[in-house]
Amino acid sequence: MSIIERGTTHSKTSILSSNRGALFRFSSKIRKIFEQVFFRWGFVVAVVGFLLGRAYILTNILPFALPFFAAVYVMKRDKMALAFLALMGGAFTISIDNAIFTFTSIFIFFVYHIFFVRFTKKTVGLVPFQVFLSVVTSHLVLAYLGQKSIIMYDVFMSTIEAGLSFVLTMIFLQSVPLLTERKSKQQSLETEEIVCLIILLASVLTGTTDWFVYHLSIQHIFTRYLVLLFAYVSGAAIGSTVGVVTGLILSLANVASLYQLSLLAFSGLLGGLLKEGKRLGVGLGLLIGTSLIALYVDKQGDITKTLFESVVAISIFLVTPKFLLERLAKFVPGTVENANDQHQYLRRIRDVTSGKIAQFANVFEALSNSFSVYGYVENEDQETEADMFLSGITEKTCKTCFKKEQCWVTNPERTYDYMRQVLKETEEDTLQRNSRFLKDWGKYCVRSAKVNELMQQELSHFYAKQKIKKQMKENRRLVAEQLLGVSKVMEDFAKEIQREKENHQAQEDQILDAFTKFGIEIGQVDIYCLDHGNVDIEMVIPNVSNQRGECEKLIAPMLSDVLGETILVKHEDKSLYPHGNTTVSFGSAKTFAVETGIATAALGGGLVSGDSYSTMELSVGKYALAISDGMGNGERANMESRETLKLLQKILQSGIHEKIAIKAINSILSLRTTDEIFTTLDLAMIDLRDAKAKFLKVGSTPSFVKRGDRVIKVEASNLPMGIIEDVDVDVVSEQLKSGDILIMMSDGIFEGPKHVENHEAWMKRKIKELQTNDPQEIADILIEEVIRSRDGFIEDDMTVIVAKIEKSMPKWATIPIMSKQAQ
Repeated sequence: MSIIERGTTHSKTSILSSNRGALFRFSSKIRKIFEQVFFRWGFVVAVVGFLLGRAYILTNILPFALPFFAAVYVMKRDKMALAFLALMGGAFTISIDNAIFTFTSIFIFFVYHIFFVRFTKKTVGLVPFQVFLSVVTSHLVLAYLGQKSIIMYDVFMSTIEAGLSFVLTMIFLQSVPLLTERKSKQQSLETEEIVCLIILLASVLTGTTDWFVYHLSIQHIFTRYLVLLFAYVSGAAIGSTVGVVTGLILSLANVASLYQLSLLAFSGLLGGLLKEGKRLGVGLGLLIGTSLIALYVDKQGDITKTLFESVVAISIFLVTPKFLLERLAKFVPGTVENANDQHQYLRRIRDVTSGKIAQFANVFEALSNSFSVYGYVENEDQETEADMFLSGITEKTCKTCFKKEQCWVTNPERTYDYMRQVLKETEEDTLQRNSRFLKDWGKYCVRSAKVNELMQQELSHFYAKQKIKKQMKENRRLVAEQLLGVSKVMEDFAKEIQREKENHQAQEDQILDAFTKFGIEIGQVDIYCLDHGNVDIEMVIPNVSNQRGECEKLIAPMLSDVLGETILVKHEDKSLYPHGNTTVSFGSAKTFAVETGIATAALGGGLVSGDSYSTMELSVGKYALAISDGMGNGERANMESRETLKLLQKILQSGIHEKIAIKAINSILSLRTTDEIFTTLDLAMIDLRDAKAKFLKVGSTPSFVKRGDRVIKVEASNLPMGIIEDVDVDVVSEQLKSGDILIMMSDGIFEGPKHVENHEAWMKRKIKELQTNDPQEIADILIEEVIRSRDGFIEDDMTVIVAKIEKSMPKWATIPIMSKQAQ
């Protein structure tokens, strides 16, 4: 392509983009003008009020005007004057009597409202009763003024009209806000709100009873247009409902229009059923329904006029702007537009929530950095602190000395060297024994004795300050590591929130089709995740298809063949009814399983052991085994070791990395007491997906892995927790295999055998000689061998954990799916 052609193409693209932008801006401007005129200026209130002022039923009953005014007065008081003028204008177009009745009922409504307000402030719930009393009173007052008497018929008619007004008031209180203000995009209409809105619109159309254009009824045209709208947006159910409600209200206004009830209901049903044909399909449904009912009812009448009215309604429906139909569809539950709108709203909420959590994660990370000791000048601390200490000593001894100038001006370096030597000798407690240095120091300094005495006194305070400062640094480091761990957990949680259900429609259809061909009835399939090792599938299955455990025996094995990994039934939610449906959740099985055996014994056969152990399955697909040995024996050692494992379990289950967890526990143990209490920790974490194991050993004895005839030792050199503030955790990784036996033990087992110089060789030999692969039997045999070597005496707390790693095998074999066999 030449440069000129590329330039021409680019200019055409720019023109098209600018045209689209101009069209979008124009449509947005039209929408804003439309919303301003209809909602802010109250054009809808004026039109509805005018038509309701004209509306009547059964020739002379006017139940619409006062309920509408009362609803506007309560819900949108700023539009009250506009509603009053519109109602009066509509009533005047019918007759003076209608206008007088409308004015009188509104006036009496205000009188009753003022009366009720004096007794209670919560008058919204009393508005229907005020309307009822107002209609009865105004009807009887006007009847008395016109006839000079009130007969039983007037009482009966006023009660009926008041009862209708009472019901319409409750309906209008729900439907008027839908016409007078913009509804939130994320808020869909309830079923009751839809029915109330339909009743209001049908009541409004009652006000067009006597309007004709070229002998075509405006009322019939717009009622059919209303049916078309709701049938297209919501389908057959809502379409037929709209037809029934509007037809019923029109037949009350004019008994001759009773056939409109069946015509509109049937047309709404057909239009909704033909919704897949878009607008033309819905219009065709209305035309067919109108034709059939017209042929049945108007055999002798003017069928052509009825068909023309339907054609006009269809024409208006076809030119209705698309954005109006989409906006209406968003408010109706069950529509695709409403579902998409709700999904977008939930997505925005999810994004906002994830963003907030990510921000909190950043805050915790920043706090961790601020608390971290890294970045401070550690190497200069000792020199600086020593100089400050010597400066304090000098301030108290040399400041008033007459030889100050000679020492610190003439010979500053020699004086400083003497002071540093005194400090060093005092720290090492060798000053008094170094007589030669004391003699030289005494000749040089006239106040040497005072300096020695003061340095001895101040050094203990100096050590106390150093300890406090070191403890503060350790506290800062502990807080920094914990904040960093919390930040990582929150960051992972934010990423997890961002994960949403992917679209697996094709796979769902394939699974449904495959199981149908296999002869298994499946109601519904929902695939949430297909990641290897994290499959999440939910199925709805009739109870009759799962009477003999078909889910576990057939469906799960077939899914295993399809997905190439072992799938198991995770959960079944059975229906309470015999012919109901069962919701079954399928998920990935762990590749490996761990079987454990534990044996323990306390010192001297006591009940309380200083050793504690724990086996736990973490939510991240890992299995943890831990042994903690508290210093000494008895209750105190048991409390220390048990507390260590409890902290470890809580921290690991929260998702914090195991290294950070162990460092945090070490810091807590070293800071919470001044006693020389420490514990060991032997932790093994096995990934059940690939059998990789991580060993974290803090002051603990070696572990052993028995693989056939081989015995592999796993060890690491770390001091027990609580001895030093900053423990360095070495992680040893080992790839385990199916059939491996992992043996972890406390020092009471490893160092327990009597008259044994090489404990490692002895333990390896005993493990190699084992004739069983059962974990519990191995644990019992090892602890029994150690006790026997001690002539039956238990001279230390003993704990051994044995774990056998096996390939996880499903209960039922994989079944090849039929479509796969055909291929």
